[in-house]
Amino acid sequence: MNWSEEILIFIVAGLVTVAVSITGYGIPATDALIGCGIIVGVTIAGIAAAKVLPGNLPMVFWVSILAIGVATPVSPFAGFISAYTNKVDFLAICTVVLSYAGLTIGKDLAMFKQMSWRIIVVALAIYTGTFVFATVIAQIMLHLEGLI
Repeated sequence: MNWSEEILIFIVAGLVTVAVSITGYGIPATDALIGCGIIVGVTIAGIAAAKVLPGNLPMVFWVSILAIGVATPVSPFAGFISAYTNKVDFLAICTVVLSYAGLTIGKDLAMFKQMSWRIIVVALAIYTGTFVFATVIAQIMLHLEGLI
């Protein structure tokens, strides 16, 4: 897949997220468009950084670092970015991501069948471990901050 196709995919996903945000969550169209535009822009910039910068770090790393950098209170854009991205409902983004994941699995169903039942055990172990450790970390942090 070339670079222009990747950008097109993210733009289409952003537009679908805007449509879901407007119809499903009642977010004003301009707010949803600006918020999703920021998210897509940061994602594309992070992917570009992963392709250009030396090293073998994954794209998720660069996208996360860039997103943290522009949203941190030190950034002069943090107020603007937080104001609009907070309006985009997380479930609107999840709808698009899960739809894409479903289509991908449906496309490769023959390969999925060849993986046998072991892939289900591995997936359940990963999901359970992620949930449990995220809960433990959240519990510790909320306790340290005195919120619970």
